[in-house]
Amino acid sequence: MTLRGGFRLLTLAAVLAAASGCGTPMQTQALLDNRAASDLPATATNEAVPFIPQQDLYCGPAATGMALNASGLDLSQEEVAARVYTPGREGTRRDDVVAAIRRWGRFATPVPTLAGVLREVAHGNPVIVFQNLALDVAPQWHFAVAIGYDMDAEEMILHSGTRRAHRVSFSTFERTWARGGYWALAVTPPRRLPRTADEGEALVAAAGISRAGNADDAMAAFRTVVKRWPDSFGAQMGLGNAYYAADRVQEAEEAFRAAAALRSSAPEPWNNLAYALHRQGRDSDARAAARRAVERAPHDNRYRQTLKEISLAP
Repeated sequence: MTLRGGFRLLTLAAVLAAASGCGTPMQTQALLDNRAASDLPATATNEAVPFIPQQDLYCGPAATGMALNASGLDLSQEEVAARVYTPGREGTRRDDVVAAIRRWGRFATPVPTLAGVLREVAHGNPVIVFQNLALDVAPQWHFAVAIGYDMDAEEMILHSGTRRAHRVSFSTFERTWARGGYWALAVTPPRRLPRTADEGEALVAAAGISRAGNADDAMAAFRTVVKRWPDSFGAQMGLGNAYYAADRVQEAEEAFRAAAALRSSAPEPWNNLAYALHRQGRDSDARAAARRAVERAPHDNRYRQTLKEISLAP
């Protein structure tokens, strides 16, 4: 359309084309530049991720459901929507996706790089990605699941909306993903960590599973973290707490002792060990452990209270 003065009104398609840019996005360029030195396979497709065509406004529930079902669950889109979809917003919040995945006893860890997404996919892990399919000024937010890639074709493969195994170029994918803040989650069962998760991310995810109250999944998650990082103080403490919550106090004792060995000056493992010993009826040993906690933090009333409780217990 030409306006007076010779100005031409751009169509929406032209605006979108301009917004997409013509250069190769940074992460895509780095991935392609380093391809020869990469240990990633040239192609990968995760056939274990079921396709759930999204209902209207349900891209969040559909994507979350696909990732969860790939981890061994059997959930309907409606069941997932009951936990992640906010009717007043006509959409799904990212924090709600993370919380729901952990309530269902699964690891959910961030994957902020394109190379990381490909690595997770190559190891058989679904990755939920958050995209803006339009413009920053008029966003079209969308959740999809990365299930594969083709390095030769420079394409990502997504279960997206109503499209199964939809192929999109790395460049286009990165642009839409960048407008979504490079937000992505790898989702795995509690006995297998996402490949790219670091220790801190794994501990946060395991703690989220534990807070959800599923004892079996919490114990499995912390055992998985301990297996990868046996010298992790946080993992041993988390495992001990998970065992204690499940009334497996002898195993809790072992984990707290392992934590104390890793960080001998810390009062926390001795405090928790005192409770585990007390639950076993070993009150003399429990008082000794509680005293060690007080010795390490003499001005912290919490540890004095533990010693008092155990000393006064019948």
